[in-house]
Amino acid sequence: MKVFVVGANGQIGKLLTERLHESENHKVLAMVRKEEQQKELQSKGIETVVADLEGTVEELQGILTGCDAIVFTAGSGGSTGSDKTLLIDLDGAVKTMEAAERAGVDRFIMVSALQANNRKNWNENLKPYYVAKHYADKMLVQSNLNYTIIRPGGLLNEQGIGKITAGNEVPRATIPREDVAITVIEALEKPNTYHRSFDIVSGEDTISDALNNL
Repeated sequence: MKVFVVGANGQIGKLLTERLHESENHKVLAMVRKEEQQKELQSKGIETVVADLEGTVEELQGILTGCDAIVFTAGSGGSTGSDKTLLIDLDGAVKTMEAAERAGVDRFIMVSALQANNRKNWNENLKPYYVAKHYADKMLVQSNLNYTIIRPGGLLNEQGIGKITAGNEVPRATIPREDVAITVIEALEKPNTYHRSFDIVSGEDTISDALNNL
């Protein structure tokens, strides 16, 4: 499976891209915003394209045509304002969905945020971010794509433990970014994650078992 990773220079995106590149079952096409980011990935032998989520749907369509799946893990980042959150986390995600439908790329995995589906549980300090995630996720559900929406808890830069809890009523907790990346890869071809949305945090079940038990 050839996987188009949107946000390949992000913290989850880098882990995901490297694991896909090392995989025997998948190939990766990494999307980044800057040429220096492209050069860094290309130096590792990773196929990379430079593109902007503030560009057009047609541009995105041309880039991702020929891929088998898309993972959207892009974000505007904590140092930008609410305007960029809307343009990247919401409109950029929706444009990627539209491009996928036009290009006939059916499989789409969204990396969202814990309880983005539930307004009463949003972090008040990150409200514009949650609004963007909430409506991007809703648009994905309403699309014709074979979606999976993965909503991780608080993200840690720690080595993954390979065990998670997954579902719609998991406790508010943390998870290493590495385990999020592994969960995405596990979900790519796991049919019982198709047309599903769920939270994930560190837990007691292996990632494979947790997804099987959804």
